[in-house]
Amino acid sequence: MRPRRLAAAILLAATLLGLVASTPSSARPEDNGKLTVFAAASLTQVFPKINARPNYSFAGSDQLAAQIQLGAQVDVFAAASPKYPELLYQKGMTQRPIPFATNTLVLIVPKSNPARIHSVLDLTKPGVRVVIGDASVPVGSYTLTVLKNLGISDAVLKNVVSREQDVKGVVGKVVTGEADAGFVYVTDARPVRGKVLAIAIRESAQPHVVYEIAVLKNARHVQAAYRFVTALIRPPGQKLLVSYGFGRRPKT
Repeated sequence: MRPRRLAAAILLAATLLGLVASTPSSARPEDNGKLTVFAAASLTQVFPKINARPNYSFAGSDQLAAQIQLGAQVDVFAAASPKYPELLYQKGMTQRPIPFATNTLVLIVPKSNPARIHSVLDLTKPGVRVVIGDASVPVGSYTLTVLKNLGISDAVLKNVVSREQDVKGVVGKVVTGEADAGFVYVTDARPVRGKVLAIAIRESAQPHVVYEIAVLKNARHVQAAYRFVTALIRPPGQKLLVSYGFGRRPKT
């Protein structure tokens, strides 16, 4: 291992160990029972492959953050945007969030492509039915960034027929033909590639999609929570994430 990479690995390990050590013993009971993980809907396929044991709840990152703030008992929170882990961290509810993956957006259309969409610019045509994520969820916010970067926000938003609460909702509307096109993560297009066509979005228009994960300060299974986080950022976990279409964790 190169000296720089070794130093980074040592620093990351020290950070994780330091966070465990800094948690009061009264807040660190024995790891009895199952770990509870709240995770973004786009992680539905891959997280159980990395660790099948936890109790998972997959939904929009904003919905999960809201449930945590309302008192849901959770050990680990993984979001499709730094926004929500950082929000909870600022409120003193989590340990410091750690980035663990990246992603990219694509446009999907039904396999039959009845609206004859071949590029994002075709979404400006009158009568095209577009589905996007709600602006409150990461995939929706990222979609608005793409449209803004391409200078077609007004024209495309006129054609939006539905704003979904998570990326699975966007995929579902396109697969069933209720919409002619939708913006999703490339990782969510892969499982339905026999039912949809994926259209690439040029790199210059792409948002910076970073996933972050954090251990809750009131976690009941602290040791298991940190083992879960560590498994994501170690080489085997990163390799599995990449195999599902995610990008490796950004360098810090």
